[in-house]
Amino acid sequence: MQTIAVIHTAFQEKFGIPRQSGLVEALRGEIVFERAFRQSEAVRGLEAFSHIWLIWRFSRAQRAGWSATVRPPRLGGNARVGVFATRSPFRPNAIGLSSVRLERVELDPVRGPVLHVRGADLMDGTPILDIKPYLPFTDSHPDAACGFAAQAQEHALEVDFPPALLSRVPEAEREALLGVLAQDPRPSYQSDPARAYGVAFAGRNVRFTVDGARLTVFDVEPLPTRTADGEPT
Repeated sequence: MQTIAVIHTAFQEKFGIPRQSGLVEALRGEIVFERAFRQSEAVRGLEAFSHIWLIWRFSRAQRAGWSATVRPPRLGGNARVGVFATRSPFRPNAIGLSSVRLERVELDPVRGPVLHVRGADLMDGTPILDIKPYLPFTDSHPDAACGFAAQAQEHALEVDFPPALLSRVPEAEREALLGVLAQDPRPSYQSDPARAYGVAFAGRNVRFTVDGARLTVFDVEPLPTRTADGEPT
């Protein structure tokens, strides 16, 4: 398969990315096509759809082999279920599927067609393998059962983000960051209220603790800039 595009998001690392697409719709992303696919004809008519499917590759979560069972974080990290009953990145083929809102299609004179999306659960630079329109009359099943994932539907934290620290985050990214933190980025099996965590988001390291249902941000610091090879400068 060929990589047709890459997506640019505020996530420099895997930690903190929402566990499913659409959970934090304020998250913005830009899909930029590879040079061979930068043709406006290839996206003609796409602007008429409100949502699209992204088929992508887990480029930073690959293993040499695969296991028939995995341990979903939302089950505490101990219970095992079949890999095909989960959306774990560790699969025979490291392929992801996300439904995102298509905000607009931009025809950039240099980058070609650029898709502006909302609600993506992808890390910055993730390779996109294909894009398809979302069709609500076939793709939506409101009465569908969601197995063990049902217990995580209503899980959310109260976020205490002091205004002085929130002001260090670009204004356009604040709503999305608050949504990410409310989703509780921690693995479910970690519950030490004294443990400090950090989410790399929009060029900042956002540090926080969690006590019960309350998440408290205690520091926001700039992340080091990196070279094209990903090395710190």
